[in-house]
Amino acid sequence: MKIENLKVEKKGNKARVAATVIWEDCGRPTGEVFIETDEAFAQSLSCNPHAFLVGCAIPAMHFGEERVFIDAEICPELRNGLITAMSWIRHWYYDSERNLVRIEAKTRSSLSIPRPERAGFFFSGGIDSFATLRANRLSFPSQHPWSIKDGLLVYGLEIDQIEAFDHVVHSLSGIAQDIGITIIPVYTNLYLDYRQEDTADNFSFWGNEFQGAAFSAIAHAFDRRLTMVCIAGGSDISNLGPSGTHPLLDPNYGSIDLRVRHDGIALSRLAKTKLVADWDVALQHLRVCNLHKLYKPGVLNCGRCPKCVKTMLALLALGVLDKTRAFPEKELSPELILRGASIYDDYSESSYRELIPPLLTKGRHDLVRAIEYKISEYHNRESGWKAKIRQLDRKYLNSNLKRLLSYTRRNLRQSEIITR
Repeated sequence: MKIENLKVEKKGNKARVAATVIWEDCGRPTGEVFIETDEAFAQSLSCNPHAFLVGCAIPAMHFGEERVFIDAEICPELRNGLITAMSWIRHWYYDSERNLVRIEAKTRSSLSIPRPERAGFFFSGGIDSFATLRANRLSFPSQHPWSIKDGLLVYGLEIDQIEAFDHVVHSLSGIAQDIGITIIPVYTNLYLDYRQEDTADNFSFWGNEFQGAAFSAIAHAFDRRLTMVCIAGGSDISNLGPSGTHPLLDPNYGSIDLRVRHDGIALSRLAKTKLVADWDVALQHLRVCNLHKLYKPGVLNCGRCPKCVKTMLALLALGVLDKTRAFPEKELSPELILRGASIYDDYSESSYRELIPPLLTKGRHDLVRAIEYKISEYHNRESGWKAKIRQLDRKYLNSNLKRLLSYTRRNLRQSEIITR
């Protein structure tokens, strides 16, 4: 892969930085990668080669490129970090004999732009990101360099419908002053070019490999403004496993110019929800739903999908569901849990299991029975023959069978792309 033609340009009322990406080995077409923001933040956006290197290195590895070449100077700390991150990803998902992508670039010897310390985070309006901001407010005085001042709200990663994104921007911008941050809308195609094929693979590339790198790439494009950025983690220490955003990955995407932190792993899902529940402005403006087609002005949660159901249950367990305007309906029934709750791994199980004691205290035995049924359903699935094979693979083969299957699937996908 070659990254070239780095440029700054104006697109309508937006400022954009972009680069041409030329695939050399896997047969994917040449394309342009861009990151843009509203004109009001144009001076904060820079055509930083780190942004394009971080945003392209993991896709290059995933799709089988031999190298990533960029004719620009990069921080040696970032180069070393990318090698470490790719080594972890190879260890988790690939054949152990697979070569890492070579990084071919000049070495930078100094800071790119001396500037004051300033902290930001990626803000979605969900439990994880609101909890990161609330914990930051409770820990760091406002004058501390790590007190979060900016929230990056991104189109093109989780949200790929511009109208839905506009609803989210409008909702969260309305509370920016109350929560003490500047909302910075960001638009990118870093992931959009892979999203359709990743959808067919249950978003495994995004979830397993690319998430932290994509966020970090965007942060590097704002290195004129930010010196530290937080990525809110989606799991806690006791349930932490391989993932595309991980405390072993995300800090490796930083440089001498920008520190990247993976945040929130010390808190369970219920503990994070309590942080949000105790902060009324956050409680009223939660956005946890991913069903973007259902978004309307002022309504960003459907109240029926797995993420809505889990969050509503946690708010009920904490005694605050009736105090929020964030959900169109607030009645929880066993039937809704049986239809909407989704338990698919140890972390999602723990997120539901920790709700049982407070729900029992509130006398909601009907909801607890529904939760216990969903947990038993999950364990029954896990006790099947596929689960037995996974257990044997972990115990006796050091997960090499899983890596071999992943490697084979990727090669088949690449062959399909080349022969189209």
